[in-house]
Amino acid sequence: MNGTVLAVLAGACWGIGEVFTKSVLHTGRVGPLTAIAVRSTVAIPVLWIVYWIFVQQRRTEPTTWLADAGGGTLAKLILGSGLIAGAAGMVLFYSALKTGEISRVKPIAFTVAPMIGVLLGWLVLGEPMTAKKIVAIALVMSGVVLLTTG
Repeated sequence: MNGTVLAVLAGACWGIGEVFTKSVLHTGRVGPLTAIAVRSTVAIPVLWIVYWIFVQQRRTEPTTWLADAGGGTLAKLILGSGLIAGAAGMVLFYSALKTGEISRVKPIAFTVAPMIGVLLGWLVLGEPMTAKKIVAIALVMSGVVLLTTG
């Protein structure tokens, strides 16, 4: 499958999953940290099984990544992906879901993320910044403002 199809499927999974999460948080019987803990506890074994299958089939996963990654790569993986995106992002997002409408919280969070990705891709990774990307970000941000304001 190509990246676009996988991204659409990921978005669908997140959209469906977060509606369930918002519904659970709305009951008041489960808090945001409990929801994250359950989500992570359920996801981790599944992810390790899928990882193991992919390593065995030598698909997309290098088998010697831990030895080959190096300190800088591991630090970025742990800090960026694990702590910032994983832990902090989920705590903030689930806390926002508990207090706000999903029809506002989700579009804001999932618009800020790609906007920052485009900007950091340009500033840090040297990806090209084009007029098309600037216009697209402005249009998407405008749409989210329309969607989420009174």
